[in-house]
Amino acid sequence: MTDVLDQSQIDAYWKQGYMFVENAITPEQLQGLRRDYETWLDESRSHGEPYGRTLDNRPRFDLEVDHSPERPALRRVASPVEISDAYLDVMRNNRALDAVAQLIGPNVEFNNAKINSKQPGSATEVKWHQDFLFQPHSNDDLITVLFFVDEVTLENGPLEVVAGTHKGPLYDHWHDGVFTGAISSEVIAEQCGETTSVTGPAGSACLMNTRLLHGSAANLSDRSRTLFIGEYRAEDSKPLQVNHIPSLYMGEVVRGERTNRVRCSSYEMEFPEIPTGASFFGQQATVSTP
Repeated sequence: MTDVLDQSQIDAYWKQGYMFVENAITPEQLQGLRRDYETWLDESRSHGEPYGRTLDNRPRFDLEVDHSPERPALRRVASPVEISDAYLDVMRNNRALDAVAQLIGPNVEFNNAKINSKQPGSATEVKWHQDFLFQPHSNDDLITVLFFVDEVTLENGPLEVVAGTHKGPLYDHWHDGVFTGAISSEVIAEQCGETTSVTGPAGSACLMNTRLLHGSAANLSDRSRTLFIGEYRAEDSKPLQVNHIPSLYMGEVVRGERTNRVRCSSYEMEFPEIPTGASFFGQQATVSTP
């Protein structure tokens, strides 16, 4: 493993809860990701509703509500590493993963992966939430890596984060007995006043602590914004519930070695709802947050 980060960058990550890595993948890897996604986007023209099947028999491909053959809007591909050698290779081999190993390693496992895409004019937004609330583990050493398949700009719906909130509470995503996949309006007013937009060129990546508050707005530009999102965990962080994006490769040791040890940290949260639909986009859109 090659060290990607110096100590100042490591310290900055633990202070802010996120960091940016340039040239996280090679130009050849980026070309492969784009090629396969464009193939799936073109295939989606012949479908009018979510389709395909994942390991838990949910749709693999999720579509925007205004998707059409003329304007295809494929917004989610669940676990693309199972159906694409290009995505599987990037999941296993990238500079961002070396940075992850420096932060929570040396032993690191793959947890899950997905593609989130916002086509030009997409109405999809992601409400404020914390990833960890979807996936309780014995400890919270989990990092989400967002690989920029397209250039991410201020106009095409970039990731928005609230620096430092990974050191704060785990906020309820259940409201009035419903798992909304989002925090309450009260918490938004208290915590999300100062946000940072994470932008950058294609081929770069953002590493994000899974306790960090984040969301994203709609794509108001004429350019797509596609992210390949891989999630990694410390090898001694064990899942306490079923994986919400199951994969043939979940639990694969991608850096270091398997120790067969478990480490526990102290926190409290309500178990998330096990999803039944293609993605949480529809859930967030149909449930109002108090």
